[in-house]
Formats: sequence, structure tokens, C-alpha cells
Amino acid sequence: MYHYTDFDRQFVQQRAAQYRDQLQRHLAGELKDEDFRPLRLQNGWYVQRYAPMLRVAVPYGELASRQLRVLAKIARDYDQPSAEVLGTALSKQAELGTHSLAVGYGHFTTRQNVQFNWIPLDKSADVMELLASVDMHGIQTSGNCIRNITGDALAGIAPDEHIDPRPYCEIMRQWSTLHPEFAFLPRKFKIAVSGAAEDRAATAWHDVGLHLIHNEQGEVGFKVLVGGGMGRTPIIGRTIREFVPWNQILNFLEAVVRVYNRFGRRDNLYKARIKILVKAEGQRYFDEVEAEYQAILAHDGGQHAIPQAELDRVTACFKAPSITLDDTSAAADASLATLSPKEQAEYQRWLQQNVKAHKNPALRAVTLSFKRLGLAPGDASADQLDAAADLADRFSAGEVRVSHEQNLLLPWVRASDLPALWQAARALGLARPNIGLLTDIIACPGGDFCALANARSIPIAEAITERFQDLDELFDLGEIDLHISGCINSCGHHHSGHIGVLGVDKDGREWYQVSLGGADGSTLSGTATPGKVIGPSFAASEVADVVEALLDTYRTTRTPGESFISCVRRLGLDPFKLAANAARHETRDAGQVLNVHLNSADALTD
Repeated sequence: MYHYTDFDRQFVQQRAAQYRDQLQRHLAGELKDEDFRPLRLQNGWYVQRYAPMLRVAVPYGELASRQLRVLAKIARDYDQPSAEVLGTALSKQAELGTHSLAVGYGHFTTRQNVQFNWIPLDKSADVMELLASVDMHGIQTSGNCIRNITGDALAGIAPDEHIDPRPYCEIMRQWSTLHPEFAFLPRKFKIAVSGAAEDRAATAWHDVGLHLIHNEQGEVGFKVLVGGGMGRTPIIGRTIREFVPWNQILNFLEAVVRVYNRFGRRDNLYKARIKILVKAEGQRYFDEVEAEYQAILAHDGGQHAIPQAELDRVTACFKAPSITLDDTSAAADASLATLSPKEQAEYQRWLQQNVKAHKNPALRAVTLSFKRLGLAPGDASADQLDAAADLADRFSAGEVRVSHEQNLLLPWVRASDLPALWQAARALGLARPNIGLLTDIIACPGGDFCALANARSIPIAEAITERFQDLDELFDLGEIDLHISGCINSCGHHHSGHIGVLGVDKDGREWYQVSLGGADGSTLSGTATPGKVIGPSFAASEVADVVEALLDTYRTTRTPGESFISCVRRLGLDPFKLAANAARHETRDAGQVLNVHLNSADALTD
């Protein structure tokens, strides 16, 4: 992991102190709401449906156990609304059918960050100082700026990796943080980086996607994609340059964002993302970027060229930890011998789904599943965060990764420790062998928490998870990406799901569109592409039945060994449309009324 320097540490501590001063002046009435709002947003503080929401930056998904423990403390001590606030929220949500709301939890997001939903604003400066004490913050997790750099959760350890992207991600993070020219872009801006043969970072779905590669001369550089994104208009990024030398990538990114900053729409929120500019201008945008890049090199002196010494300094932080690899296979075998036949079968399934190969043959990467019945996808209680920190210390050199799929990954597990880790994770409820399967659902918090949402996501995820608890059935269905978003902002990445569910608002009522055939760009899914809507919207009470009908169609029409997504592409949408429409209820639920919108101005910065 990256090691903060004295400068880095002083930077985040000063930022926390600045925020405390701003908060105190606001609470004292010296700083009006409209003046305080951009200051809190720049530090990751939103005002959501009922309470402030904090988004904590987790650069390219890496967390140390000490940081997990501070996140646990925040969940336990600060993610606690007053009785009045919680009572109001429960009363309002009960009108929709939600009768409990998670309190004291962190939520892992699809952008590898962590969110808290209930921290009182008057406690927010205390939380900022806690984060700074372990080299964390919420800077640029909000606002029209360059957001958290995301990457492959298997970076540095994947067998198919060409080049470890983490040092480059860290240098980009430092370049983009409080960049004076890019603090007020037309809209938010997201970068994803991959250095492996398989794209596990959904790069084509980002404003900028970067692939670390070697050119024909063996030199390291980046293939650059630009103009991808989800939301109201899903667009796949286009290649703007096949190769940019590694030391020039900041100069090239500077050109990409400068041209966007200059020509991006500021008169229409829905047309402000770079994807709209690239789609509208096409080659003209590419030409403008190339001209700007050449001007940066020729006239500005390429001032953001990365020195070799700086790359070496940062790269040294990502040296693999020293792990004793004594042969303890005998102890592992003895541990397995005590398992019942049922436990043995469950363990083997866990090995198949939750354990990945590692560059080091003696090590494995293990995913802890945060997709469990009774809890929202990606939610972790204070106790579970502490327990994950304990597992990281015991089994993974004190490190975890937040994955794009809203789980935690342990990157440095000895193969001989797998039985002990499975037993420990199983006792905590984190060893469900469903990674990559149907119930490994990606979902946003939806209308239970978010002021932007048109519909709830969590009850839909819960209904589907409850319907498909049988592991034999899940393994028979195979790998399926199911994604749920509560609104068109697509925080649940529904466009890229093999099955996508989108909450929509019809006359103030909750309905759900279902799409098929989306792909994130991974090997399983194939080339990144948005799914296609299969018909009119469904009521909340119909969604789980619709999903089951789609899967029944797959079961009855698949060829031996054929995956769900391959079956959809072979057959087309028509047989799945027929099955979905047949699942509509004769007496349809008219849709729950979602009548608690706040029209929050923070919607503009999400």
C-alpha cells in the first residue's frame, strides 16, 4: 500500500482542521447554507433523504486493517441518528413498506469507496479528524471534479497482469487532488485503470479508461479510452490514443480534461458529462485533445511528465509483503479432516467461487461475501468491519481491497491457511460461496436513503436473494451479473448487468424496468455494452417473479455448458420478453407511492 509522507499526512490533517472551522462558523450562523454547501460537498458530505451522508475515499480500493478499524468506530459511534431523525425516517419509509433501516453500518460502493448514511452534521468534523488520523478523507468524493481513481481489486496479484497499475493510480490521485484548474468541471469525472489481460475495472464505462500495456518496442504506456459512462445516456468509451508513454500520461490527461472543461455543456445538467461532448463532436474532440497535448509538451514544457525517481518512490510502497511460507499443509489437512461431508462440500464450493489464483503460487486472493440475506448488498456493520480487520491481520498481511462488486477481498492469503480462513469467515457469515453468482447482487442504497432515487433498491435485492437461497440452484444457474439502480444515475450499474433492474417514477409511484444483455467488459461478459429494456415497467411485487421467469427460460433453452449471458445473445430478447410478460400479476400492484423526495440541491453533485 501507499505510505503517506509527512507532507501527505499534514495535508489531510490541515484539511480536517479547515473543515472544522467551516462547520463551526456554519453552526454559529456565520456561514450561510448556500456558502457552506460547496465546502462540505468538497469533503464528501451530502445531505440525503433524512440525514447527512459521508462518502470516504478509498483510492483504487486499498485499505489497511487500521483504517478498517477506524471505519468500524465511525459506524459504531457516529453513524447513529437521533431518535427523532430515525423515527421520522421509519415513519416515512413505512408508507412504502420498509419497516427497518440499517443504522451503524458502512456501505461499500461500486466505486470502491465507503459511505455512511446517518452521521449528524454537528459530529462531522470529529469524523474528519478520525479519518485523517489513519490517512483517510472524503476529498473529491463529491462535486464536479476528478473523483476517486478506481482499479482492479486484484491489482498487483493477478496472474494475468501485465503491469501493476497501483503506482500509476497513486500518482494520478495526487495529481488530481485539489487540481486548481479542474475543481469546477461541467460535471463529475471518473477514471478507471487496468493493467491486466482481463478488464476487471469496467474501464469502458468511465469518463476515461486506461489500460497499461507494452508497445511493440516493449515500452510501458497506456491505451486511453474516453467518453464512457452510464446514467441517462449509456455510452461505451472510445479509444482516443492507442499508446501514451507512461511518463506522459498526466500531460495527456491534462489535455483530455482541459478540452472537456473548455467545451463541455454547462447549460444543461443532463448533457454535461464528457460522454455527451465526445458523442456530439467525435473526431473534432479527439483533434482538440491532440492539439492541446502537443501544446502542453511544446509550450508548457510537459510540466506534468512523471520523473523516473518519483515512479520508483511510489512503486516501492507497493512491494509485496513479507509472508512466511512454511509448509503447514499437514495442519490444513488435519483441519479439513474434522469437517462433516456437508461442510466439505460447502468448503469446496467456497474454494471454487470465492478464492482466486495469485501471482505467487503459494498465495491466494479470497473474497469475503457481503451479499447476505437480511442485509443490503455491500453493507457492513461496525462489528463486521472490526472482524474483517482481524481477518486481514491474521490472514492477509493487514490489507484488504474493496471490490467493484461491493465485497472485500483479502489479497495475501497463504494457500495453507484457506481452511482456517474459511472457518473463521463462515462463523462471521462472510463465507457465502456466491461470488459471481446470481445473489452477488450489485445495488445502490436506493430510495430508502438517497434523495435522488425514484424507487427503492434494497427490498428488490432482498426479494431476489430470498428467492434464490438454494446453493445447488445457484451453482446450476452459473455466473450471472444482476445489478439494481434506484434511479437513472445508475449507481448500481444496471446498464452493465446481464440482468439490470432500474427504479423509475411513474406519477410519483415506484416501478421497475428490466434489461438484459449488459456487459462490463470482463471475460465472462464480453465487450462492454448496455443492456436492452425488455418491455414496460414492472411493479415491485413482480420483479422477483420476472427474474425467476427469465432464469427458467435460460434453464429450458440453454445448451450444455452455456452461460446465461451467452444464451441471451444466442436467442435474442424475444423468448425472455415473453417469459417476463407472462410473469405479470393479474391484479397488479399499482406501485408504491414514493412521496418523500426532498429535491435536494446535492442531487447536482452526486
